[in-house]
Amino acid sequence: MADAETLLATPLHSAHVARGARMTAFAGYDMPVSYPLGVLKEHLWTRAHAGLFDVSHMGPAFLRLTAPSGDPAADHAAISALIEPLVSGDIAGLAPGKLRYTLLLNETGGILDDLMIGRPSAPGRQGELYLVVNAANKGADFALIAAAVGDAAQLVRADDRALIALQGPEAAAVLSTLAPGVERLAFMSFDAYELMGHEALIARSGYTGEDGFEMLISAEGAVKLWAALLADERVEAIGLGARDSLRLEAGLPLHGHDIDPTTSPFEGALGFAVSKKRLKAGRLAAAARLAAEAGGALSRVRAGIRVLEGAPAREGAEIVAPDGEVLGLVTSGGFSPSLSAPIAMAYLPPAQAVPGTRLGVRVRGRVQMAEVAALPFVPQRYFRPSAGPMEV
Repeated sequence: MADAETLLATPLHSAHVARGARMTAFAGYDMPVSYPLGVLKEHLWTRAHAGLFDVSHMGPAFLRLTAPSGDPAADHAAISALIEPLVSGDIAGLAPGKLRYTLLLNETGGILDDLMIGRPSAPGRQGELYLVVNAANKGADFALIAAAVGDAAQLVRADDRALIALQGPEAAAVLSTLAPGVERLAFMSFDAYELMGHEALIARSGYTGEDGFEMLISAEGAVKLWAALLADERVEAIGLGARDSLRLEAGLPLHGHDIDPTTSPFEGALGFAVSKKRLKAGRLAAAARLAAEAGGALSRVRAGIRVLEGAPAREGAEIVAPDGEVLGLVTSGGFSPSLSAPIAMAYLPPAQAVPGTRLGVRVRGRVQMAEVAALPFVPQRYFRPSAGPMEV
């Protein structure tokens, strides 16, 4: 952990301190872990209303062709060809204005990071991609990408901007008062809007399982936007503590804990992020391994765990069979405010990862009853314009 003197501050740092946030070091930044409302109430507020998060420590950036041709289709194909060898998804097939959750892979098919990649909607910005990587990995991710694309493209980091997330069932109604029309964005879509007199990229996405938005905006604009959103009675500031419990309930993995360079997409229950077309054609890192795992050749998979008695199981707790055999380890765990029960995620042999399977979890030397649960623990609620808010 970095010394307090060396921690970076987001453009909203002063606003957090003024609001009485409890600050903590995270990924090299001084970040709010909670506000006076407290983690439990912040979590439940987000599920019921709209939670406001400072996620400026993340890694937003733009990847741009050095010499675009001016032909939108050709330029998108060219930029996609540069990034696709590094990731699991179909970037060439992205429609304008769409985002894709994908995985940065190493040569063995392990997950170096999970990230978002978006194709701008404007015809004049084809040959460009919008990237958002994880805070703890952004230095290594950006170095890897820059080295891979060489002189053919430029990676432009957006460290001078702020990234703000508004999440929850009232997020669209709140944000539409400041950016009319944003409520029509579909899940995993993004576009440019004017917010508080500043240009902002607004994406309908997030990492809580709720409907919501992530907004990339200038530092000056972020301060104005933060204050304007908090002036709405439907909005509360939410810290990293509730952000973690929200994503755990939604069954969303945290890199460095639930997924890492030793786990593959299929082990991590992220097969949906692997392009079937590219896998079939063998155009993926470790394609042979991933093809075998797609067919079921797996020794472990990420699974949900409901702790039926006792204290929450934290990262590193052993999952044991009825005969005492250690089957796996908890990778994330804690108390679920929505379910009023302890939950966790762990890697288990496929035969033991079936929902309803009874297991034990060792907490403080004592084996507590648990069972495998389907992920997500709490239904995800994303927005599809044709059907309105829906559970998926």
